[in-house]
Amino acid sequence: MAESWRYESLIAPPPGMAVTSYDMRLTGITAAMLATAARPERVMGELDRRLTAPPYRLVAHHAPTEAGIIAHQRRHCPELAGVPLLDTVRLARALYPELSSHRLDDLVRYLRIEPPARRHRAMPDVLATACLFQRLVADGGRTGRWRALGDLDRVGGLAPRRPASRVGVQAGLF
Repeated sequence: MAESWRYESLIAPPPGMAVTSYDMRLTGITAAMLATAARPERVMGELDRRLTAPPYRLVAHHAPTEAGIIAHQRRHCPELAGVPLLDTVRLARALYPELSSHRLDDLVRYLRIEPPARRHRAMPDVLATACLFQRLVADGGRTGRWRALGDLDRVGGLAPRRPASRVGVQAGLF
C-alpha cells in the first residue's frame, strides 16, 4: 500500500450548528475557523474529482458514519458515493475478539501504534486509521484470516449507502 495523495479541508457546518466548548477542547477547532471553512458541496466535489483511477475502497474506522455522510452529499461526489467501504472496527473485531473495546484509541494502544499528534482532527485520525489498517491486513494475512481483497470485503466490507428519504426534514449532515 502506497500513499498517492492527501486531501484535507475544514467543512462549514450546517447553519445553526454551534461549536461547543467540548468540540473546541477535543479538536482545537473554533467557531472562527469554521466561519471561513468551505461549504460541503465544494469539499466533496474537490475530493470526488481526485478519484480518477478506480477501483477504490474507502477505509474508515466505524465506516457506517462515513457512509452516511457521503450518502447525504452524493449529488456533489457521485464517484465517492459509489465506493465500497472497509470498516477497521469490523476487521479488528474479527482479528482481536478478546478485546473489550475496538475504539481507535484502544486499538492504537493495544497494537503499540504511535498515536498521531492532534488526535481527533481529521488528518491525524486518517493517519492512525491507515496505520491500523496496514497492521490489520498484515496480522490477518499472517493468521490466514484473509488472503485477498474479497476476504477483507466479506469480513469488514460495507456497501455504499443510499441516503434515507426524509420527508419534511432537511438533511443536515456535512
